[in-house]
Amino acid sequence: MKKAFLVIAIFLCVMNVKAQQVSISDSAVVSLLTCSPGEEVYSKFGHTAIRIADKKNNIDVVFNYGIFSFETSNFYYKFIKGETDYQLGIYDTRNFLPEYAQRNSMVVEQVLNLSAAEKRDLFNLLMQNYLPENRTYRYNFIFDNCATRPRDKILASLHGYVKFQENYESKTFRQLVGSYVGNDTWLKFGIDLVFGIRADRIASESESMFLPEVLMGEFQTAQITAREGGTKKLISERRILVQKIDTKEESTFWLFKPMAFSIILLIIGSAITFWDTKRRYYYRPFDAFLFGLTGVAGVIIAYLMFFSLHPLVKSNLNLLWLNPLSLIIVSLLWVRRLRVALFFYQIINVVFLLAALFTFAISVQSINIAAYPIIVLLLMRSVSWISLSRKKIYRRRR
Repeated sequence: MKKAFLVIAIFLCVMNVKAQQVSISDSAVVSLLTCSPGEEVYSKFGHTAIRIADKKNNIDVVFNYGIFSFETSNFYYKFIKGETDYQLGIYDTRNFLPEYAQRNSMVVEQVLNLSAAEKRDLFNLLMQNYLPENRTYRYNFIFDNCATRPRDKILASLHGYVKFQENYESKTFRQLVGSYVGNDTWLKFGIDLVFGIRADRIASESESMFLPEVLMGEFQTAQITAREGGTKKLISERRILVQKIDTKEESTFWLFKPMAFSIILLIIGSAITFWDTKRRYYYRPFDAFLFGLTGVAGVIIAYLMFFSLHPLVKSNLNLLWLNPLSLIIVSLLWVRRLRVALFFYQIINVVFLLAALFTFAISVQSINIAAYPIIVLLLMRSVSWISLSRKKIYRRRR
């Protein structure tokens, strides 16, 4: 979204609302908008917003909690660290819908079955939240995002409580996220690497609503129980505002997928290991690449685990095989005097790698299947170094 377009849309919309003395009539239609996932990484999980349409007062606006800017200083660093701030923005509906039509996302509208008082309370709550001192919030992908905020505002405006129908299929956070990014994709591989043990906890029904489409499904069957008694459906009507056009998805060539890359790397490493054994020589450049790559990945994961505010990246057992200390191997490989130190480090590394395989085997933490060939390769290269170096070290000491 271009910044200029966004500023103009918000300005015009707010001016229109102010002109109407910030009020809505009893006939206003309040609805939840759910936008299906897009192709960009930031749109992979869809989007949620609240629409308020009041023909009597000439208001038709969308309250959108998903406003952010790539132009924010150090945006990617802050996003990775969990320090990204999002804002509540107000769009004219005529400007909101074309954006999703352009990216070929379906927009589903669910009309909320609210009383006139509940509609006004929700509208006032949203307008209060839009004040400059209130509109910015610290974004959290799982627990405080553009889907959970609209849900919480709607539930807070009810003169009663909502009972969901317990039709939720229990899944872990990792499974919920994984269902939107594919099975053998680099995005799924990366997510599985940075997610720790907490991502394998079963998400409650409420927690699963961080995904817009899950929220939409839960709202569709929910019932409102009024304070004074009686029940009614939360959703009175469902309609499609923007239809998605069926297109043929371009699949990634199998050779460029994580599993294929890992297997090819394992085959190359196995061939090098076999050749090393035959000629009793250790090929250092390959291990400099292998341990350097996994060491850098380990540094990133360790940084996220200790410094990121994202809750799902804590206690990450991937550090057992993506060991940041592997970067030491890259330098030790070329120094003969430090061969003994490298020998003992490789023994420790073998213990870590075996521990990784064991913990993943007993499901302490889920692991991406494409990681197994790399772990096996790391184990093979470490054992090979120990085997080839043992006799040389022994002869030197004698």
